[in-house]
Amino acid sequence: MLSHVGYAPFIPDELKSRPFTIGDARRLGVSSTALRGKPWKRIGRELYCWVAWEIDPWKVFEAWANLLPRTAVFAGDSAAWMHGLDSAPLDPVEVVVPPDCGVRSRLGLAVRTRALELSDVVPIRSLRATSLHRTLLDACAHKEDGEALVTLDMAVRTGRTDAVAMSRYARCTNAAGANRMRRLSGFVEPAESPMETRLRWLYITHRLPRPQVQVELRNQRGLLIARADLYYPSHRLVIEFDGGYHKERLVEDNRRQNLLIDAGYKVLRFTTSDLRDRPDVVVALTRAALAEDETHFSRQNGVKNAAKQPFVEKVV
Repeated sequence: MLSHVGYAPFIPDELKSRPFTIGDARRLGVSSTALRGKPWKRIGRELYCWVAWEIDPWKVFEAWANLLPRTAVFAGDSAAWMHGLDSAPLDPVEVVVPPDCGVRSRLGLAVRTRALELSDVVPIRSLRATSLHRTLLDACAHKEDGEALVTLDMAVRTGRTDAVAMSRYARCTNAAGANRMRRLSGFVEPAESPMETRLRWLYITHRLPRPQVQVELRNQRGLLIARADLYYPSHRLVIEFDGGYHKERLVEDNRRQNLLIDAGYKVLRFTTSDLRDRPDVVVALTRAALAEDETHFSRQNGVKNAAKQPFVEKVV
């Protein structure tokens, strides 16, 4: 009795480490019909990759650059990623082309048509991308306020720009997003994560006092015990954002919270689901904590006249 034996698909080594076109596949003996099989993944109308390939955005950019006119410039979240910001570079790849170029959006590629100043285009690893400030301006033009501020905060965190430089750039252009960039530059901070920015923006839009960001907190002996994501010094209120942590990180955070409480601080901790599903509760809890009588707060934590304790707090 004969058994059914499956044939291993033909996968040339040259196609295992980079994106490729149908033409590339055919030259190496892989038909367009075979590309519909399980070993292959379509990442654009013209581009495919081996399904087991660990996608490298730089190689995807290079593949698109070979397909697009030389006048195309990587932009949006793609350019933000190229500048070292934490963005999604390939969902889809974003480019800007001149108005008369004729290139249109397609699967895996988002195309915007506009004229760019020469100063707004920079080379990054031999690829053309919008400059950092132009990339931030485009974020302000195409994203809502909170998400645009996320991008601005990330840029400040890199140390390559600041509120003054952003505002100056926005004042020198009439391009879309300039007014928003000027306004949001007044709120930028070196936040460590997008969710910290979103939490801070929630407070700002609900007219809560503006918190300090990334503050070093010390106990009565001057020993560093924590660095707060957000901090209200007038009420010694620490706001922490909890991401998806492993058990070991949770234990560490609990120990740090105990040290903070013992030193006379009050701590509120929120998660992604809190911000997404219960923003009203987040605002209400924070507002209530800020409204507490300072003397009562000090007594609750076993600290007399907390405002006179020799704590050292430093914004970093």
